[in-house]
Amino acid sequence: MPKEVTVAGVTVDPLTKSPIVVLREPESGNVIPIWIGLLEANAIALAVEGTDPPRPMSHDLMKSILHATGTRLRSVEITEIHEGTYFALLHIEGIGESVTVDARPSDAIALALRCGARILVSDTVFTESSIPATAATEDGEKDKWTELLEKMDPEQFSKYKM
Repeated sequence: MPKEVTVAGVTVDPLTKSPIVVLREPESGNVIPIWIGLLEANAIALAVEGTDPPRPMSHDLMKSILHATGTRLRSVEITEIHEGTYFALLHIEGIGESVTVDARPSDAIALALRCGARILVSDTVFTESSIPATAATEDGEKDKWTELLEKMDPEQFSKYKM
């Protein structure tokens, strides 16, 4: 059974300077970091912040198309990992039928945030890639993901607006 996750934030890998979306499973607190592209990071960050761009971005267009065709995004699911690459599916409901569409996880997440759809991670992906939540140690040291998220500057992607 897939686990529902939330977007904990978008940050930057301190070594490669690549954007990372961090998903968090609320029950355990475990996180799944997924390295993504800069434009996708911008799209996710804007959605997390609730910022409407002056012109529709691709994910806004996809949301409009779903609405205009009487369909809705029920959920997105990160389904598998092959050689370090994550794969996802969009679960779309229409009038009398449901379909799944292959997608990159970053696009799926950006669309889910705009549509208010659930973000799911398969048990296999969760087992293979989640990082256990760690509480602060006795000396106050925090785990690296908590530290990265606290240092995250939500404005850092705004200079890449469309």
